[in-house]
Amino acid sequence: MSLRVLLASLPCLAFGLPAVAAPAMVPFNPKSPTVRAELQAVQSDTVEQFDPVARAKVLVAELPRRWSGTFVPSASGGSQTVQLELANVTSVGQMVVLTGTMTVGSVTTSVQGNLNAKSDQLDLLLLGDTTAAGIEPGGLFQGLQSFQLSNWEAPRLTNPGGKLMLNPAG
Repeated sequence: MSLRVLLASLPCLAFGLPAVAAPAMVPFNPKSPTVRAELQAVQSDTVEQFDPVARAKVLVAELPRRWSGTFVPSASGGSQTVQLELANVTSVGQMVVLTGTMTVGSVTTSVQGNLNAKSDQLDLLLLGDTTAAGIEPGGLFQGLQSFQLSNWEAPRLTNPGGKLMLNPAG
């Protein structure tokens, strides 16, 4: 006897009842109507109809190349104008790889980023020195709604970051 059967029969032995061994397997009938209905529901509910790889290709073709808006640092509150120009937009699987230039106030720097075609999450890195614009090097813009609203995540906890709001230009 296994230890599991002995432990299961322990309450029966305490009351003087005969021990009954538990069945080793639960009976499973794949042809029963209940099982068929559950399998049908699982198979139809979990199939994803969305194709993020195809959407990434559509985004490459349809994504505006020029964006304009404002950057508002959380600490000072004074807004600065922002111009973003995407020079190269390519798809790699479900990701859209972006390169270009961004002008914040009077400072222009190179940018590189990734846009997830499935979740619309954007990560945009500033590659040059942007200290003159009030943006510390080493941080990144992270958008959860593509380019519409992004948050500046500073490299240090002492910097509260800021908000970047962009709209297609022209």
